[in-house]
Amino acid sequence: MTAAQALAEAVQRLKAANVPDAANDARILLAHALGVERSRLTLFLPDEVDPQAQAHYGQSIAARLRRQPVSHILGLREFYGRPFTVTADVLDPRPETELLVQTALNAPFETLLDLGSGTGCILLTLLAENDGATGQGVDSSQAAIDVATGNAADLGLEPRCRFAVSDWFSNVRGQFDLIVSNPPYITADEMSELAPEVRDWEPHEALTPGGDGLDAYRAITASAPQHLTSGGRLIVEIGATQAADVQAMFGGAGFDGITCLQDLDGRDRVVFGHCG
Repeated sequence: MTAAQALAEAVQRLKAANVPDAANDARILLAHALGVERSRLTLFLPDEVDPQAQAHYGQSIAARLRRQPVSHILGLREFYGRPFTVTADVLDPRPETELLVQTALNAPFETLLDLGSGTGCILLTLLAENDGATGQGVDSSQAAIDVATGNAADLGLEPRCRFAVSDWFSNVRGQFDLIVSNPPYITADEMSELAPEVRDWEPHEALTPGGDGLDAYRAITASAPQHLTSGGRLIVEIGATQAADVQAMFGGAGFDGITCLQDLDGRDRVVFGHCG
């Protein structure tokens, strides 16, 4: 079987199972099975696929048919131009979260705290983009901390960061110029509406706090002022309908300059404010 034949068969199977973006996913997984760059896959399509690569590809397509995310199958997800190891223990980094990173980089900072680090993609990206900064990441999951620590090592950022298990601020000491978080914010009612790739494969504790989805913001805004330097910033990602509630929490906690930013699709995505 040639690579082109394997690809055509895989696309057909994925489409028949109503897997979204079937053609693109099939190409990504084929490139991975062949061990070639995705941009160069076309050059290898006329070639015969060796049995080992064919078996690997078959296993990957079978996993995708079970709606396992492509990032989980590959074990990697790119974020802000860098590769991050991804497992079932962490939230899959998403492109819309890059707005939070861009917002953080709009002003200088030397010390930062990332609440609910997951893969560590936010903290590690900010450190990679700001050579003079140091940071701490915390997560309630030891498994997530292990993933983040591995990503820090892979990116050569271990000397400038540390990770610890903490339920929000419970194990955090000191003050920071910048606190960032992409906390769980999906409501309990919304969970059943999520795509299977999210609902069935990503850790629920990283997706939802239950109830109205706002508990994390209540905890973060209540304690953040104690851990921010004068003029320090708090930046959080939010759900598309949560801007008014989260901004009110920022205001109640005494933050100034409270602002909501929209993502590329025009949805409310990031709220930030300055500590008075």
